[in-house]
Amino acid sequence: MNFLYSFTVSAILCLVSVSASANLALATSNNCMGCHAVDQKRVGPAFKDIAAKYAKNKKASPMLVERVMKGSGSKMNWGTMPMPANPRLSKADAELIVKWVLSQK
Repeated sequence: MNFLYSFTVSAILCLVSVSASANLALATSNNCMGCHAVDQKRVGPAFKDIAAKYAKNKKASPMLVERVMKGSGSKMNWGTMPMPANPRLSKADAELIVKWVLSQK
């Protein structure tokens, strides 16, 4: 029984790790990392800063998905450079990226 529990916990942790690295790969393949980094500001804010800013905002995810897909336009909350639109990014991929970004601590 103890072995089964340990195996199950290990398998879950492995899946979470694979999912996190897959979403980092998704962000990288969609050029997010050209302007953002996980833990430091580049052209855009660090993903950890975005996660901290929106940690208690229940409406953040859909708003950020829209911003990732359509760009920030004139809404420049983080600096002087607007975020460009990502018209080739599917909504499903944008949702995965935003979920991953909001999970950064």
